[in-house]
Order: sequence, then C-alpha cells, then structure tokens
Amino acid sequence: MQSTSASFKANAHDALGDAGLQKALAFTRPAFPARRAAAVAALPEFERLRDIGRDIKNHTLANLDFYLESWAGNVERAGGRVHWCPTAADARAAILAICQQAGARTVTKGKSMISEEIGINDHLEAHGIEPVETDLGEYILQLRKEPPSHIIAPAFHLNREDWEESFRASHTDLPADRVFNERRDILTEARRKLREKFLAADVGITGANFLIAESGSSVIVTNEGNGDLTQTLPRVHIVLASIEKVVPTLEDATSLLRLLARSATGQDMSVYTTFSTGARRPGDLDGPEEYHVVLLDNGRSGMIGTEFQEMLRCIRCAACMNHCPVYFAVGGHSYGWVYPGPMGSVLTPALTGVDKAGHLPNASTFCGKCESVCPVKIPLPKLMRHWREREFERHLTPSAMRTNLGVWAWFARRPAMYRAVTRVAAWGLGLLGRKRGRFTSLPFAGGWTDGRDLPAPEGETFFARYAREQRAGRV
Repeated sequence: MQSTSASFKANAHDALGDAGLQKALAFTRPAFPARRAAAVAALPEFERLRDIGRDIKNHTLANLDFYLESWAGNVERAGGRVHWCPTAADARAAILAICQQAGARTVTKGKSMISEEIGINDHLEAHGIEPVETDLGEYILQLRKEPPSHIIAPAFHLNREDWEESFRASHTDLPADRVFNERRDILTEARRKLREKFLAADVGITGANFLIAESGSSVIVTNEGNGDLTQTLPRVHIVLASIEKVVPTLEDATSLLRLLARSATGQDMSVYTTFSTGARRPGDLDGPEEYHVVLLDNGRSGMIGTEFQEMLRCIRCAACMNHCPVYFAVGGHSYGWVYPGPMGSVLTPALTGVDKAGHLPNASTFCGKCESVCPVKIPLPKLMRHWREREFERHLTPSAMRTNLGVWAWFARRPAMYRAVTRVAAWGLGLLGRKRGRFTSLPFAGGWTDGRDLPAPEGETFFARYAREQRAGRV
C-alpha cells in the first residue's frame, strides 16, 4: 500500500471540507470514549492491569528473540509452519506461494492491518486469486475500493447512506427496489453474499492479536464470527502477524485481553476470542488441513533498542485515536497510510521513514490524552517529540519553520527582551481581535488559520499576569 503521509496537510484540508466525513465523525465522536470510560469505571483494578500489560510487553521485547524461537518451535511441533519474512515483499511472496500450492482461486480474509501494510489483496488479484474481505466494515470498503480509516472500525468514515448506495451499486442481482429500513437489513444482505464465499474459499487468512510462545497458538478477537469461519472452513489457514505480537504465556495473553476490549470498544471481552494451534488433528471436528504463519518484520526489529521500542508494546486497541482531537477533526485517511492517529504518527515514520511521514508526528496538539488512555502506557507524545527532533536534525522541516524557530530561540535566550516583545504582541493582538474574539486569518499564521480559528489574546501574557498577581499577594 503506497504511503501518502507526505500529503497530510493537503489531505487534512480536504477532510475538513468533506461534509459527509464530518457528519460521520460528529456522529461517532462521543461513542468510543464513553464506552471505554464506563468499562474502566466498572473494573477497579484497571490501572493495575495497565501496569501488568506494560510489564508483559516490556519483558517480551527485551527477550524477543528467545520468545519468537520458542513460539516458532511450538508451532512446528503442533503441525504448523512458520514463514519468516523480513520485508513486505517477502510476506506477499510467501502468501502467494501457499495459495498457489493449494490451487486457490478464492481466499477469504478476516480483518488484518498487516494485510493492509503489505498490500496483499492487490498482489493476489494480480495473480488471478480473488481475496474476499469478510469483516463487515472491510467488506464495504472492498466494494468501494477504499482503504480503512480506523484500525478497529475500518469504515468509521462512512454514513448509512454510503453503505446503501454501495450495496445497490455492487449487488445488482438483487431487486433494485429493496428497502433498507435499518442497519440489520444491511447486515443481512452482506451475510447472504458472504456465505457463498466462505463455502467456496480454498484458503483463509486471518491476522493475530497475540501469538503465545508457550503453546505456539495464535489468538484473534472479533465481534462478528467471520474470523472463525475464515480459519475453520477452508483447507488452508494462513495467520499473518508481526513479530511484536508474541507474548510468553497464556496467562499473559489473557491479561492483555482484559485490557484490549475495554480499551477498544468498551466491552468486557470481544464476542469471539479464538485460539488456534496448528492444523487439524485426528479426532478434531473442524479446522484446516494446513496451518501457516507468515511472520512479518518490515522494520520492527530496527526499533528494538532505540527510543521507539516502546511503540512495539501497542496492542492495536485504537484508544489513542478514539480520544484524539486531531483524528476526529480530519479522519483516518488524512494520515495517508495504514495506521492513523497518534499510534500511526509514531509507527508510520518508523516503518516508512521520517522523510516520507514527517508531517504525522507534527499533527498533534500534545494534549496527552492518547498516553493517558493507552492500555500499555506508551508515551506517545514523547515518541512524537523524538520524531520531531529527528526531522529537525536531518533538516527535513521547511526552511520557514526552521527560521521562525531560530528567531524564537534567539528571543527565548534573552528573557527580558522575550517578555517585552510578547507583552506588546499580546496587547496588539488582543486589541485587534477584541470585536470577534478570534482570528480567521492572520498574516504569517496562515498555516494555523487555514484549518482553525486563532483565539484572540486577552491582552496580557501569562508572565505579566503572574507578576501582577504575585505583587498583589494572590500567588
């Protein structure tokens, strides 16, 4: 999947003017935070669980080679096969080879952000194999030929009328005058269409929320049951996962599962939590004849031992983006690649290069909400600051920005002059903006006012007010 993260500013500008997107964002904005808050309030030990989750991931990352080798050995002993893939191209080649060996013409897929990262759908189609997305949100996006805009709710950006329009345009064999009275009608139609695909599929591909080292198992969580059908009905099951998904034990996985659903959707647990260990054994009632795991690195091992290692703790709950004011202003597509929001602003530069994704760590208010809700306590603002430092060191920031920062730094090193200049500037801006209370345009500040208003100062700086209050004995 081609990254367009370098176009973030243009993407965001378009998103702010997209009435349909803004309607969808406004409708869904309160839902996830409210559900998470209710779930956390009902679990007194949630903060302790966050510490446990952080420690599990830190321990695993510190010993990643050991646990990956242990996990891979147990996969092989359970009758599965591990395909080690350093790059996205290696992963695509491995999946294609498995599908061709199985004689596959149709492949069903559960939702997987790694499959988006490596662009597997286009690759399979180019070789005459039909991939079918079975997650409801991913299915509508496949019909519309759009990428996901959210990592757990991929069709977050669509409204109900968008679904109906796409179903009518794609399902032309159904009566044109059929009525969609409620969301259930959309679900029923999708189920009818997908059922035949489930039964025809030669290969099923799923992601993995966790890989358990002590048993060689993979774990997926879904709310629709499509993941179970994808991995049990076809003859061949392919798990597509990245190296940081491994955890040492079943107990560790269950601790993280207690965090995952509460942080993601506000549920105690997802409707379906499925553990898979190897191929079907004699006496098993269902399961695939072949079990493969395509294990992707794609730059992650290069993060180990760096200031960005903490990002590999991420369990893909999307809590950071569900609480991010920037994400809810411009939506996920503005970020230009697979991973949007605060987690994408840290992970994308690591995987694609800060030269291509330098806008993303700058697309933050640094309000800190993302860190406060992260179930494994990833310090996302700190990591974004590290990327900003890297970008500045490599002279990737625009020259105007570097010049303006240089001017600001010159004044900041001279406190008396800095306070005098800011006092005059605040007074002047306060006087100019007194009638409206805000600026919709301002010379030399177009980068700000193009996307939002700038509140007019009240006419006094913080330092000046603090000094006045101190003289009056109020502080």
